[in-house]
Amino acid sequence: MSTVREYYRLTKPGIVYGNAFTTVAAFLYASKWHSGVMLFLATLVGICLVVASACVFNNVLDRGIDRRMARTKERPLVTGAIGVPAALVYGAVLGIIGLALLYSQANPLTAALALFGHISYVLIYGWAKRVSSWGTVVGSIPGAIPIVVGYTAVTGRLDIPALILFLILVFWQMPHFYAIAMYRLDDYAAADIPVLPARKGMRATKVHLLCYIVAYLIAVTALTVLGYAGWAYLVIALGFGLAWAWRALRGWKTPDDVRWAKGVFLYSLIVLVTFSIALALSPVLP
Repeated sequence: MSTVREYYRLTKPGIVYGNAFTTVAAFLYASKWHSGVMLFLATLVGICLVVASACVFNNVLDRGIDRRMARTKERPLVTGAIGVPAALVYGAVLGIIGLALLYSQANPLTAALALFGHISYVLIYGWAKRVSSWGTVVGSIPGAIPIVVGYTAVTGRLDIPALILFLILVFWQMPHFYAIAMYRLDDYAAADIPVLPARKGMRATKVHLLCYIVAYLIAVTALTVLGYAGWAYLVIALGFGLAWAWRALRGWKTPDDVRWAKGVFLYSLIVLVTFSIALALSPVLP
């Protein structure tokens, strides 16, 4: 049982579930709740397996970094509970099955997007975060792929709504991860990861964070302004987004940056959940 638990932990379940949530939201939005059950299940299981695979490979590449960070030093590859060869096989099997499901049950475009997200997360982001504070921006790209996968699994095309959904998730991730970098700064410093707070300081990070929240609000609004979602969606998504911005602004001058960052991070999760629900329900709301 402990081995099963360790293999489960190796997939970074929190990341898998978060991406599954946005994938489902985009799928229901694109299908207007009228798609077949098999396509829905294949899309959901497929993207979960691909994301899990990417996280396994990420764990393999990051095991040296993880040894130096307090929050990651108990991961299975660090403790030796799982060996590197076993992890590589595990990750490959998860990825192959997931991509096969998306290719055969959805469409080639969806599978290609998932593969791009996998490679860019493991290799490109894996390299970028080690050498530059821009690594967070690079990492936001694969992080925004699952919501597009949910959309293209139904539509089979990349179009303006797909682009807007992609941008919404990119812009949401930036303040989310900047907040993490702020309150986990000691961990990142121990691992010599050049996150923005370490390179530019807390105040500069706050400025970047707030700018991305504003960009998120604009992207969320664009979906309605351009006629791709209704006003009920906008009220919900924009309302919580504005509350997020207000929370960030309210504590702008606080001397306790760590506490401020934790609050912004926790509220970012509420924003993602409410946006996803609003998006999923938009076809049946006015």
